[in-house]
Amino acid sequence: MLGHPIGLATVFFLEMWERASFYGMRALLVLFLVQKVASGGFGLDIPSAAAIYGLYLAGTYIAALPGGWVGDRLLGSQRAVWIGGSIITCGHLLLGMAASSAVFYLGLLVIVLGTGLLKPNAGAIVAQLYPQGGAALDAGFTIYYVGVNVGATIGPLITGLLAVRYGWSWGFMAAAVGMAIGVLQFLWSRQYLGDAGRVPMARSAQLAASTAARRALPWLCLGGVVLGAGVLLLWRGWLHFSAPALLHDSTDIVVGIAILYFLYLLFGAGLDAVERRRVAVVIVLFLASALFWAGFEQAGSSFNLFAELDTARTVDGFTVPATWFQALNPIFIVVFGPLFSVLWLRLAARNLDPSIPLKFIISLLAMGLGFAVMAMAARLVVAGALAGMGWLTLTYLLHTWGELCLSPVGMSAVSKLVPQRFIGQSLGVWFVSFSLGELIAGRIAGNFDPANMQALPGLYMHVFWFAVVCAAALVALLPLLRRWMAGVK
Repeated sequence: MLGHPIGLATVFFLEMWERASFYGMRALLVLFLVQKVASGGFGLDIPSAAAIYGLYLAGTYIAALPGGWVGDRLLGSQRAVWIGGSIITCGHLLLGMAASSAVFYLGLLVIVLGTGLLKPNAGAIVAQLYPQGGAALDAGFTIYYVGVNVGATIGPLITGLLAVRYGWSWGFMAAAVGMAIGVLQFLWSRQYLGDAGRVPMARSAQLAASTAARRALPWLCLGGVVLGAGVLLLWRGWLHFSAPALLHDSTDIVVGIAILYFLYLLFGAGLDAVERRRVAVVIVLFLASALFWAGFEQAGSSFNLFAELDTARTVDGFTVPATWFQALNPIFIVVFGPLFSVLWLRLAARNLDPSIPLKFIISLLAMGLGFAVMAMAARLVVAGALAGMGWLTLTYLLHTWGELCLSPVGMSAVSKLVPQRFIGQSLGVWFVSFSLGELIAGRIAGNFDPANMQALPGLYMHVFWFAVVCAAALVALLPLLRRWMAGVK
């Protein structure tokens, strides 16, 4: 495989089908939840639907923390991946066959648990395929990332078309079929992985790791019992919850987790002055990342609703499904990702490569400009016209450029700034910034009201100005951040 281990193809196609299922279902979720009951949906109000969307996406990132630990210490990455994929398949089947809201929400929970088990362990397998590390590992992850975006492109196209033509359950079932194909091909070809992820790291590493696993197992079992009890209480109708209230509480919990961890790093981990200043830089980048994803993830919620309700989508008699706009971001990543990579290399050759904080500033500005574009599109709708498809397309392009300035840089920045002995757990907490962003995104999307379009341009401009103010704050901090980074580039 072009000089790469053949096992990379095994993980490539697994991740391609998993992302096709995930992004396909993600494109349908809010539209299905707000659809009238007579049309097959749940007829929820937009704040509730947006809250469920935010909780669902945030849950997949939070679940990756224990999921990666389980694969690393108990199951081994290979076993964790196919078990996680099987769980995801069951979750999509529950969505496709759901006869009640309880079954549907159970399906979402099942997908969250399966994704938390599969996602981090698939990446761990790729890393173990390249024990030599270096440029070969970077190239391997680049190919792997292509699989992610190929899947993210085809998922919304297939599930969206099936949902429009044949009904919502067909779209959800298509996601189940895609994930099942990914699991079956993984099981059929996993012999090409060799020893990569075959056994838990604890078996081949220190005895202390195995001891830690045994100590943590009762807590995992307790967590499973508590989770099962909560599901049973909800199922029987003995416990009720408000999605917007849960979204608010979850945001507070995630913020608390981040604060406690960074306080521990700063004052309880025995860091010297230089290390503490670098951790302070990570905290600033963490906040910037969360704010970026809060805007970016309007794609599947308020932007998706705008595509469905307020965008002229008919071309030569064919009505483009609103879900198809979700494929624009991965398409743009595949097209522009290599160009950005070349750009950074050429700037670096001239000693002009932007610093890490400056790239984050660019990403926030790109996100804000996307909302300025949406504000102009919303003004057209307020004037009585439907917005053209070019408005959303331009917004997704700007947001993708912002993603390319932030997402590939973030994990690399954490690994450089945090002391080596804390890299693993710090990268885990970095994913918490994604989760926090998803939760904030749900709260922003809850303000979208199709019955009050006059307020929408102002709402989008508020997000634009908020992004500009955050970027300006980072600009003001730039000299200080550069000093605190102490030579890290």
